[in-house]
Amino acid sequence: MSLADDLRNALRAARSPWADASIEPLPDSGLAHAHLRLAGTGVLARVPKQSQMDLPALANLDYQAACFTRAAASGHAPMLHGVLPPSATLPRGALLVEEIVGRPARLPQDLPAIVDALAAMHSLPLPESAQRAPLLDPIDPLALLRGEIEAQAGFLDAAALDASVRRAIDDRRASLAALCAGASRPQKRLIAFDAHPGNFIVRADGTAVLVDLEKARYSLPPLDLAHATLYTSTTWDIASAAALSHGEVVAAQQRWLTQCAGGDAWSGWLAPLRSAMWLWSVSWCAKWRVLSASAARAGGDGEDWSGEHSEAALVEHVRDRVDHYLSVQGVQRVLDELAALAGAA
Repeated sequence: MSLADDLRNALRAARSPWADASIEPLPDSGLAHAHLRLAGTGVLARVPKQSQMDLPALANLDYQAACFTRAAASGHAPMLHGVLPPSATLPRGALLVEEIVGRPARLPQDLPAIVDALAAMHSLPLPESAQRAPLLDPIDPLALLRGEIEAQAGFLDAAALDASVRRAIDDRRASLAALCAGASRPQKRLIAFDAHPGNFIVRADGTAVLVDLEKARYSLPPLDLAHATLYTSTTWDIASAAALSHGEVVAAQQRWLTQCAGGDAWSGWLAPLRSAMWLWSVSWCAKWRVLSASAARAGGDGEDWSGEHSEAALVEHVRDRVDHYLSVQGVQRVLDELAALAGAA
């Protein structure tokens, strides 16, 4: 049976009010989910291919449901309409979320709208600690980020990098270690942690909506701003791909600092956290290069970067981007940008 048939059976088993809606699979555009439109309902089914958080199937759904619910309070994320639990039909289950009607973000013209959407999310009050689960809520978000980067860096050797690329990455890892050794820490808020421009839809009124919310956490907002404007993010998605100029990045940073409640508290962290976000991204690229050739795992739990889960065209696109970002030219492009922005800070 097709995924649409599996979804239909799951909807009927759950006695969903949308069980008889026409199901329209959307183009395969992401490594973690398939999306299917329930035509005429305003609802999309978001069916996991894997858990990027390496969670069991039900915990993955619970985590994502919390991501959508918390972020929707900003007015710039889809509403959650329901959850289909894991089953024999859908081993990883599915989320039913609001379909955002609009177009892919275009750079640089939609960058202000993306920045405003992030600022709205980052301006949400930090809940009491007992209300933050199941989202990640580390005591030291910087240390958690470094731990994630170091875990992904375990794939650097097998990724067969040019020696100069490896030195550049290792130098930045050392700088992050030194930053973590200091006592200073910025305040945390709800962040998306996957805020690249390809994850935004722009409505007819010009507002941007972040539609991929699998990895939200209580952490450091400048990481989202970096992810939205880094070269490794802005050239990732075909529909929104653009290399931002130095001036465009600086303007985005200044707009975010102005729009975000308490933004001034993070101004000194923009450069170091931009470097850290690049480290996370480029170390993920090494990890994907190594793991994407693996056979798909059985069952519905955990992380699985096998290329077998996605259409060949998508896998080839990701491989092209990964190869570029790990190349001498791609790395130097980002290093030059980081140096220029640090000098302007």
